[in-house]
Amino acid sequence: MNNLLNFPPEWNPQDAILMAFPHEETDWAYMLDEARDCFSQIINIIAGFGEAVILLVHNAADYKYVRNNFGDKVYPVIIPFNDTWTRDFGPIFVQKGNIPVCLDFKFNGWGLKFTADKDNQVTGLLTCKNIFAENVVYQNRLNFVLEGGSIETDGKGTLLTTAECLLSPNRNGEWDRHQIENYLKSALGIKRVLWLHNGNIEGDDTDGHIDTLARFCNPNTIVYVKCDDKNDSNYHSLIAMEEELKQFVSDDRKPYNLIPLPMPEPIFCDGIRLPATYSNFLIINDAVLVPTYQSSRDEEALKTLTSLFPDRKVVGIDCRAMIKQNGSLHCATMQLPKDTVNFYR
Repeated sequence: MNNLLNFPPEWNPQDAILMAFPHEETDWAYMLDEARDCFSQIINIIAGFGEAVILLVHNAADYKYVRNNFGDKVYPVIIPFNDTWTRDFGPIFVQKGNIPVCLDFKFNGWGLKFTADKDNQVTGLLTCKNIFAENVVYQNRLNFVLEGGSIETDGKGTLLTTAECLLSPNRNGEWDRHQIENYLKSALGIKRVLWLHNGNIEGDDTDGHIDTLARFCNPNTIVYVKCDDKNDSNYHSLIAMEEELKQFVSDDRKPYNLIPLPMPEPIFCDGIRLPATYSNFLIINDAVLVPTYQSSRDEEALKTLTSLFPDRKVVGIDCRAMIKQNGSLHCATMQLPKDTVNFYR
């Protein structure tokens, strides 16, 4: 492991949030207006807190639309993309001393489930278009499949992830757990990996991304999805995950402060359960944006997260449109750390 490397947590200062605007050639085509309304609300709230949004757009018409309908904190960039889940195909930044390093991992459509040829090129194209600051070092890591939604860091050398996703045979199938751990330590500068073997919820097509299950709120606190309904199809998996979390200790060898989040009432589309959870929140500089689902449990989730982020405004955003494509707020966003964006290109 390179001891100079550090994988910063989401709560560190940010320059911008990377998003992609739905277009007619994405899976949103059948509900494009509804999807754009949802994405627009998120974009406007981020910009309203004074944080920039780097927004991928499909073509010149969408570029013009964004310029005419959003404020000066929103920066459209014409780059082809298959889908809008920038968390999983966007850049992952680490710090090497004072130098930000942009890691471009391979994205293969969540284990070859979906077309991802354009998504896989986005980070490289952002670099070519000088979106990143001059001091950013670009590293091609396309020999390894890694999605941003599959990893959580405490900023102190601990990585939280799920075995089902990272050990998926359709991602890095020729690598065993030991090899993957060593690679992550080398690439991200982490010291240890905490593996969850339970928790995959119904409707999740990512093979158990950690950002739908459990998140660091600070180096000693993990918030996680808890299900109290024994008749819920997710109950046994989430109870088993909770027991695993209780066995973990923080960097100072103390048990984590574990804070449960409720599950929203089940949401279905065409008879299929959707993977809605409140753990798919986004931390920005001055706020925490939380997906809500017009559920009776929305308020409890917002109250819980408000207590965990006293220095940030907690804002609920209706993500019922977004969850129809099996993703939510965190999945559709990727933070770009401070001093990584070139606003003067």
